[in-house]
Amino acid sequence: MDMEMDIDAGVWNEQVARGYDESSAHMYAPEVLGPAVSFLEHRAGGNPALEFAVGTGRVALPLSACGVRAAGIEKSEPMARELGNKPGGDDVAVTIGDMTTASAPGPFGLVYVVYNSITCLLTQEEQVACFRNAARHLEPGGRFVIEVFVPELQRLPPGETARPFHIGDQHVGFDTYDLVNQRQVSHHYTIADGRGSTFSSPHRYVWPSELDLMGQLAGLELSERWADWKEAPFTASSRSHISVWQKPLHGPVAR
Repeated sequence: MDMEMDIDAGVWNEQVARGYDESSAHMYAPEVLGPAVSFLEHRAGGNPALEFAVGTGRVALPLSACGVRAAGIEKSEPMARELGNKPGGDDVAVTIGDMTTASAPGPFGLVYVVYNSITCLLTQEEQVACFRNAARHLEPGGRFVIEVFVPELQRLPPGETARPFHIGDQHVGFDTYDLVNQRQVSHHYTIADGRGSTFSSPHRYVWPSELDLMGQLAGLELSERWADWKEAPFTASSRSHISVWQKPLHGPVAR
């Protein structure tokens, strides 16, 4: 199946939205979510923050609860409705649209994309457009933060095309790779209340150096790169990274 068609057909539909928080319960653990919110609150510096692909508000809601004026852009209306129905949901202004083109009332001191959502954009052109849209929303000196995995290709033995990324009592997830087209599909198998469900989402994996070039094209400068939200050093063996690009205080931003 063509992966662009799969996304457009509604991967993030009503059924997925209702079960999203439960299937991603491990991402709500205090030891996972707490450092992320703290990191982003610090980078916002008291200014408004905008989340691309805000989803059901896993990060935006606690960030708002910390006193940061939070907003979001979300392509899936069912996901946005789940956010709006939660306590504090009315405090997060959500714009329905694509994070490559949609505009939210700003400007913002922080724009961020978490939990690998940049890879939901399935072409290089779309990922570049996401950087440019972030730059348009940022005030001078503002920051663009991305949380994304490092492609696991060095862990793939010759001929193998699948790797697990989470194994738990109620959820098992693994990725399958298309090395020629720089694509992967994440497969989720979840058991809840004695019932099983499956969910698959396509992604375009992207290297840190490629993201840095996208930042340059958008007029942004790399200012930080960490292995995790706790600011562990990024090394050749890091499996993910938190990268921060900053909009210059002076000068034009690439269009």
